[in-house]
Amino acid sequence: MHTTDTADVLPLGRTPRPATGEELAARLHATVSESLAGLADASRVNVSARLEGADVTELDVDLTGVVVTRVPSSAPEAPPAVAVRERTPGVVGRLRVQAHPLTALDVPVDVDADLARVPFAWVESPDDRLGVELLEPPATDPVTGSVRVAAPREQVLEAVRRVATRVAARQGVTLQQLDVDLVQQGPSGFAVRLDARVRKGLLGASVQARATATISEALVLTLADVDLSSGNPLVGAMLSMARSRVDAVAARPIDLAAQLPPGVRLQDVRVEVGEQLVLTARAV
Repeated sequence: MHTTDTADVLPLGRTPRPATGEELAARLHATVSESLAGLADASRVNVSARLEGADVTELDVDLTGVVVTRVPSSAPEAPPAVAVRERTPGVVGRLRVQAHPLTALDVPVDVDADLARVPFAWVESPDDRLGVELLEPPATDPVTGSVRVAAPREQVLEAVRRVATRVAARQGVTLQQLDVDLVQQGPSGFAVRLDARVRKGLLGASVQARATATISEALVLTLADVDLSSGNPLVGAMLSMARSRVDAVAARPIDLAAQLPPGVRLQDVRVEVGEQLVLTARAV
């Protein structure tokens, strides 16, 4: 008997495994509903599946119409590892996830993901709990497909303003104005410009921030050319003192691939900045 990290396992109730695609779809719907409890209404989620032995030949998840009303204020604690009594390998022949659109923080987000040959394992615990665990694909049989995520630019920026205003308020700072601009920088990068007016007590100031962001083929987000300034000499001096810490944060690349499920590797990542903000990638 061995253990696995429960963070990598999607719970599916009790053993035995589902015998039909309809039963699997019902269990997945229940799991999604539980995970979205308090965050979104999962009644609009549609799941369909086809089973063939231990393999799932087709799995379709449609999130169209789902409305996410809030996001967690903090990341959940990592659950402890659990014992595994039996692990049975399987493959999702074709996995499709779509939303046309789902709404998150008042932003309509269009999602299209179409993947093939996604490896997983049925996991059974000694107390008869059942789950599925995504696995790293073998080099000889990689996951393939495509992903596209798009959202209206102005609505995304308005959501950023709302979130920034709430975050600033929790720090005792009033965000009086925030202008955000994005400019395309090559096929996988963009420049960000922020102009803000803030007030804390009797102190008011303008603050400007500039940076460029690039996503590499390995799905690593890198920030460069970061600059902070203010028209207020006192605030400008404070920003200068904090510059070394800002540079240290900017110098640390963010591995976006690490946030993906195991077994999914994306390439040809492209960012399009126009009326829509569009992220596309291929799984290879």
